[in-house]
Amino acid sequence: MDERIERVAVLGSGVMGATIAAQLANAGLRVLLLDIVPKEATAEERAAGLGLADRAVRDRLATAARAGLERLKPAPLYLPAYAARIEVGNLEDDLPRLRECDWVVEVVLENLEVKRALLARLAPHLRPDVVLSTNTSGLSVNALAEALPEPLRPRLLVTHFFNPPRYMRLVEIVSSRFTDPAVAARMAELIRVRLGKGIVTAKDTPNFVANRIGVFSLCNAVHHMVELGLTVEEVDAVAGPATARPKSAAFRTADLVGLDTLAHVARNSYELLPGDEQRAAFLLPGFVGGMIQRGLLGNKTQGGFFRKTKGEEGSQVLFFDHRSGEYLPARRPRFASVEAAKGIDDPGKRLRAVLAGSDPAATFAWRNLRDTLLYAFNRIPEIADDVVNVDAAMRWGFGWELGPFEMMDAIGVAELVRRAEADGVKVPAALYGVPSFYSEEGGKRRFVDLAHGGGWLDVPRPPDHLDLTVLEKAGAVVERNAGASVLDLGDGVFCLEFHTKMNAIGNDVLAMVHKALRRAETEGRGLVIANQGPAFSAGANLMLVAMAIAEGAYDEIALTVRAFQKAMMAVKYARVPVVAAPHGLALGGGCEVCLHATAMNPLAETYMGLVELGVGLLPAGGGTKELALRAVRLAEQYETDVSPFLFKHFTTIATAKVSASADELRGMGLLRPGDGVTLSPDRLVHDAKARVLALAANHRPGEPATDLRAPGRSVAASLASQLWNMRMGGFITEYEEKLGRTVAGVITGGDVPAGTAITEQWLLDLEREAFLRLCGEKKTLERIQHMLKKGKPLRN
Repeated sequence: MDERIERVAVLGSGVMGATIAAQLANAGLRVLLLDIVPKEATAEERAAGLGLADRAVRDRLATAARAGLERLKPAPLYLPAYAARIEVGNLEDDLPRLRECDWVVEVVLENLEVKRALLARLAPHLRPDVVLSTNTSGLSVNALAEALPEPLRPRLLVTHFFNPPRYMRLVEIVSSRFTDPAVAARMAELIRVRLGKGIVTAKDTPNFVANRIGVFSLCNAVHHMVELGLTVEEVDAVAGPATARPKSAAFRTADLVGLDTLAHVARNSYELLPGDEQRAAFLLPGFVGGMIQRGLLGNKTQGGFFRKTKGEEGSQVLFFDHRSGEYLPARRPRFASVEAAKGIDDPGKRLRAVLAGSDPAATFAWRNLRDTLLYAFNRIPEIADDVVNVDAAMRWGFGWELGPFEMMDAIGVAELVRRAEADGVKVPAALYGVPSFYSEEGGKRRFVDLAHGGGWLDVPRPPDHLDLTVLEKAGAVVERNAGASVLDLGDGVFCLEFHTKMNAIGNDVLAMVHKALRRAETEGRGLVIANQGPAFSAGANLMLVAMAIAEGAYDEIALTVRAFQKAMMAVKYARVPVVAAPHGLALGGGCEVCLHATAMNPLAETYMGLVELGVGLLPAGGGTKELALRAVRLAEQYETDVSPFLFKHFTTIATAKVSASADELRGMGLLRPGDGVTLSPDRLVHDAKARVLALAANHRPGEPATDLRAPGRSVAASLASQLWNMRMGGFITEYEEKLGRTVAGVITGGDVPAGTAITEQWLLDLEREAFLRLCGEKKTLERIQHMLKKGKPLRN
């Protein structure tokens, strides 16, 4: 039997079905998207002479869903062109085509009888080796399996994607009592590796893992808000990053989910969980039902717990006052406990700082977390067999920085018990005596096996998951300073890891670049540049640049730029292959590091660009030079004019364009032929290491280019003419025109005739000189200061 899955049918083209189809297409799978046949033709279709017998009408819902993918925000496709991988049809004419499919995903209405009826209709059209899954968020997979003929029941399981499927990492896999364990294991591996998802194995209980705990926590937050007399705005001030949870906190998360959806899941929980010790928490206060009746459902209705309005004086954020039933202007409440947590990077320490407070925010945080953490403890082994799955579900599905059991370790299990007892809250007997839920031993992370008597087990880790944190604790660090480390990944491959705030690049990082290269060149076979922070690198340390400009320390700036350029050239011309593995933000200097590597292996969700013009500067760590050089080499390769290639790369810099995915980097000229893209964050370092080993056998170090032919002043003049037209049209400011002219002068090789022989070092010198000139501009300093204060560019 062929175990490969290449062809997938998605049944149901609503937002969830269409966006699951998009993620499958992102992964290179071929997709057949089907929906019901409309009851009648539209007026437009009838005017075109079409009726229900025509496929254009019969396939309308799926066709419209595929077309709508390009308009959805955030974008579900890595590239709009990937929509071509999705064929469309309907659930009457195209059921026979299901025999072509290796995997069939049902994503129709969240109604048990509707789903059972569809599964029964599908059965005659499915191959005996097909994998059949349902995207239910909480319906019983056992009840669904019973609608299938017995031979198909072992092939059915739940694959619960979280919305939006491209960006939310969690997929819950739930087996029925009939499911073949080999099928479940195979699908877990496919979804983890091919689709890049985090897999949580859940049990067939209402709402599974993430929604069971997440919705309880949200409902509990509503009740404590009312009891403490707080507003939704005050609760969200503390229920977000201050307590290791996402920026959407509690009520903005409810707006994202939709109040109707939240109420539906809560109501189902109450009805289906008669034995739940916290069942009453799922009964939401009456004002929530009143909001739903008024159509205040959250983001999808432009108003829920929060609403944004636009007026003559700009936009204004309002919050729903549950006491008056009206919207009030947001006041941005401040609490001492929340302020105490600001600036603390470690989420556990941040959480403890808030809980140490005595103001209303700290009181709310304690009560909500106390109840949520005890609730999570009581759910094992009911909803999952171990703490690892529960913690992963909340991190990947609800965006928590720490899962419930990781939070308990951060607070201290004994301290949680002590405070809960002082409140008169019943503490589960099994919690007494638990020292912690996780420990480190021999470089391995272990967890308490609550389901089988409390012994210790190793946290499962696939062999292709190279976790830098685990490696560090196992003694893999061979070099370290305040800004970066070098780790031994084994097999002669080393890893350069940044660990500054947002992995900004400063002198410590640059010094470690050289140490990492020396280590790899003398003791190994190659180097990976990667880290596991929230961003690969946000670029150079902008605060240090601003301080140096304010102090007039231009010699110091020149030395730093020269050091950056020297480090990048060392990377580019290393005697061993260097593979950069960016993820998340890779901006400015972070992008320049990647451009100089031998190869790049980015995570699919990589947002990369040379953004320096946004702060009134130009890429001077070799970024402008590298794009100029690539344009010249492409023109030589194709024996054609350099201008089209150069204009494209100039635009990348001049517009400070940032990729919306790693796949978009190819069109920007930043990702080269042969560079791979990894969808699974767990595999990123592994894949980069494998790339290093593949390159090492035949690596041929290069030499700095000395044979370049400058595009010259005539091409620069053409670029300047375009900039002038843009300023005259009101598209750019006068200063932006000046910045563009500066970039044009560098990327074309300076004020020289076309064809003048120049070197790579010549371009680096032009970069550095232009950077220093711009540092002396008042408007550049204004741009830098605005970015530091507001977090967005100033167009002066």
